[in-house]
Amino acid sequence: MILSCNNISKSFGTDVIIKSCSFNIEDHEKAAIVGINGAGKSTLLKIITGEEPADTGIVTLAKDKTLGYLAQQQDLQSDRSIYDELLSVKQYILDMESELRRIEAAMNSASGDELEALMNRYTNLNHEFEMNNGYAYKSEITGVLKGLGFAEEDFSLHVNTLSGGQKTRVSLGKLLLSKPDIIMLDEPTNHLDMESISWLENYLLNYNGAVLIVAHDRYFLDKIVSKIIEIDNGDCTVFSGNYTDYASKKAILRNMKLKEYLNQQRDIKHQEEVIAKLKQFNREKSIKRAESREKKLDKMEVVDKPVELNAKMNIKLEPSVVSGNDVLTVTDLTKSFDGNTLFNNISFEIKRGERVALIGNNGTGKTTILKLINGIIQPDSGSIYLGAKVAIGYYDQEHHVLDPDKTLFQEIQDAYPDLNNTQIRNTLAAFLFTDDDVFKYIRDLSGGERGRVSLAKLMLSNANLLILDEPTNHLDIVSKEILENALNSYTGTILYVSHDRYFINATATRIIELTNQSIVNYIGNYDYYIEKRDILTAKAFPDKNDKISVSDSTIKDSKLSWQQSREEQNRLKKRKNELKRTEERIADIEARLTEIDTIYSDPAIGSDTARLMELHNESTSLKQELDTLYEQWESLMEE
Repeated sequence: MILSCNNISKSFGTDVIIKSCSFNIEDHEKAAIVGINGAGKSTLLKIITGEEPADTGIVTLAKDKTLGYLAQQQDLQSDRSIYDELLSVKQYILDMESELRRIEAAMNSASGDELEALMNRYTNLNHEFEMNNGYAYKSEITGVLKGLGFAEEDFSLHVNTLSGGQKTRVSLGKLLLSKPDIIMLDEPTNHLDMESISWLENYLLNYNGAVLIVAHDRYFLDKIVSKIIEIDNGDCTVFSGNYTDYASKKAILRNMKLKEYLNQQRDIKHQEEVIAKLKQFNREKSIKRAESREKKLDKMEVVDKPVELNAKMNIKLEPSVVSGNDVLTVTDLTKSFDGNTLFNNISFEIKRGERVALIGNNGTGKTTILKLINGIIQPDSGSIYLGAKVAIGYYDQEHHVLDPDKTLFQEIQDAYPDLNNTQIRNTLAAFLFTDDDVFKYIRDLSGGERGRVSLAKLMLSNANLLILDEPTNHLDIVSKEILENALNSYTGTILYVSHDRYFINATATRIIELTNQSIVNYIGNYDYYIEKRDILTAKAFPDKNDKISVSDSTIKDSKLSWQQSREEQNRLKKRKNELKRTEERIADIEARLTEIDTIYSDPAIGSDTARLMELHNESTSLKQELDTLYEQWESLMEE
């Protein structure tokens, strides 16, 4: 065990954030903390690092173990270049290298015992230098910088000139190079493109230490972690497995808890009815029996009703007018900034009903394309044509469509003057803004809250072409799933930019990748894109085969991986069907048992011994079958 949290509790005023949270992190273990926005995930990380004191509880880090932490926001101040800033982490190696050079120079003029002592010192220091990867530290720094999305020409940029996102990537690089025994990361993927996220996944997956992550990126969590620590209404629960495993087990546990609660409530109600009936008899024996039952009822350990699933946004997206079949046509579109060509003569069409994800590395021009379509900026050349009856609804990741000097109520009222006060309040309530929240100023909202206001305006627009720029940024996992369902139910057309691979996989019917100043089309979701990416990229850019090589073994591996994936999908489908049949049979048996109980209580058959025996035998047989089915159900759920 490398880290132990025992009975950690934290409150801010009257708000209880964390209640008696306990968990352990083992050596080399990869774990995640999950929960809705405001659940206390970042607070828990700060308590572990000592930045925030706990009200109660103890955090224990194993002896001689080091801990590294990356917060969401970084205000890194340095006059050094990006490369030199990362190089500073390796100062101990630079010192060893300088000492080795000094010993080499001294050995040239030494002899006898002095030379022997220098040689011994040199041998020991050189071994330590090698063990610390001293001969490859430069390539290690370069690898981390490139992995995090910095090009070689960026290495010389001064840290103080960087954006907040770039500073966060520099800080992440420094943390990774320092190689602590446990890495703690708070939303590390927020400022990374897909390629960098994939690199970080592999880096953390193969990291020799332990990792503790707070993230809303479900694809990322599924690939890396083997333990989930959930904070829900202050309670802390530990689940083994990745995010998908957790989500499945969470649903099962909640259903079991709800069933236990309902069964107990039914039993309590039955007991109360019996007690009331006994008291009505008004006889000494019946009153004593009623009192005995009351005592048992008072001593009963009451099961708490499971907390309702967290208050959720209520998004209903529906176009007011059906567009023509040809929604958007882009022809020979070119755009450059300051001599840097983002894309050159790109063309594509989008038809009604398509859900198209526009993906690509940072800086390739994805957001620029959305702004061009919206008419916010003009192209250098090319044309953009909107089809018949097309009405655009635009979601801007920077929320420039919101006025910081307006309240939430004013923002909706001014945009949709036909709405009355009740309609405006109902709309905002659907996005979790109630009571006095509606009078908050836009400038005082968090990123996630601004995102919800933008989504509210989008819902009211009744547009038939939604153009979304990073719509899942700052949304927690529950909100992302609600948005996914809303988009999948939407009958209009969608074009969006996102680096959330899980979100893309769940919503996209087509992917356009912006790469090499051009585009490549993939008719499918993110899994299909991964399967076909190397092959289609090589076909799209044959003149770049020296940079993009696709070997026969790669194609073979891709086909094999796809075949295995299909087999796994078929196996899961078969298990799901079997699970459904099992649940249906369980429901039938439980219904029949309830029916038998009702028949038992019928006075008409009270003297019919043969009928009673028949019912008893049927009930016994059904209960035995039910026990077997419960075990079968549990086994299927585990699979």
